[in-house]
Amino acid sequence: MSLLAPTFYYRKVTDIDLDELRARGVDSLLVDIDNTILPRDTGEMVEELNAWARDAIASGFSMCLVSNNWHAHVKRVADAIGVEMVPRALKPLPFGFLRGVKLLGTTAKKTAIIGDQLFTDVMGGKLVGMTTVLVQPLSESDLPHTLVLRRLESLVLAGRTPLP
Repeated sequence: MSLLAPTFYYRKVTDIDLDELRARGVDSLLVDIDNTILPRDTGEMVEELNAWARDAIASGFSMCLVSNNWHAHVKRVADAIGVEMVPRALKPLPFGFLRGVKLLGTTAKKTAIIGDQLFTDVMGGKLVGMTTVLVQPLSESDLPHTLVLRRLESLVLAGRTPLP
């Protein structure tokens, strides 16, 4: 089960304690897009999340968006924030994670993956030795196969509550 146990679990991205990540030696962030910083049901970046990304970068973190998605909005979101991106990441396989680490010029040990799914973001990050940060999805809207995985996630996370 350790591959499915996130290092940290928060309600939303803006709750993440960046000082705690820095204290653990993390200097780089790989960030999922859909339902992590972009609500799947609207496709519009929430200003609060855009500001969080800009603040994280301004405080010294390097950042790369890593998504299994390949549609144009991946580039649009990366451009809006001003960061690198890895579309078609094939998470949880290690390729996209390692490509993101390489783009940032860092190591997996100094990188945290932030995402909303145990079976893609957390598992993939654990496979390459990253700190993993799970957040609750921004919306209940999702692809059919992801909704099935969400049911499994609820079993794995049973009794676990996000950090305040």
